[in-house]
Amino acid sequence: MVVDWALTAVFAALVLPCVLRLVRLDYARLGHGVRHGDLAELLLVVAMVAMVSPVGGPIPAAGWQAVLALTTGWFAVAWWRGRSCCAHHALSAAAMFYMVTAMPHGGAGHGPWLNMSTMDSRLALPLIAVAAAGYFVVDAAWSGVLVVRGSPIAGAVSGSGSGQASRAVCRAAMGAGMGYLLLASAL
Repeated sequence: MVVDWALTAVFAALVLPCVLRLVRLDYARLGHGVRHGDLAELLLVVAMVAMVSPVGGPIPAAGWQAVLALTTGWFAVAWWRGRSCCAHHALSAAAMFYMVTAMPHGGAGHGPWLNMSTMDSRLALPLIAVAAAGYFVVDAAWSGVLVVRGSPIAGAVSGSGSGQASRAVCRAAMGAGMGYLLLASAL
């Protein structure tokens, strides 16, 4: 229960930088693909909060499945059309769709709500979870290296940046969290 609340707090804290980027950044200069990525990041962060919160979420699992399937499709098509920056969001939404779909939905303790903290059994097809966890752990480490290097941080601290430091921190935290959830629910 302590881990569930700690993860909930970490993912909930990631909502603020996502919203601040959406409010403060000049997307006309940065491009609409960046805005779409920031919106996807906010959606995925909120889905993670709903998934790990011991309280559960106000949206049934079927609602999250629909939203995540649409998000996966949107970014997969953009990726197919040559926008390589959309690959990560397509894979993230697909992994979250997998987690929501492969988690057990029966039993009185779970009901129709999206809540991984009440799971008493493992995800279906655990090999997919392990492979996805490997991707997210590597991506989180890579994003963490970008944060530690400090190159994007100078612009973000001065307020004139394009949000790269904030994105890298969020991506590192989300990747680590996704990797943890996938491994914990597969093993």
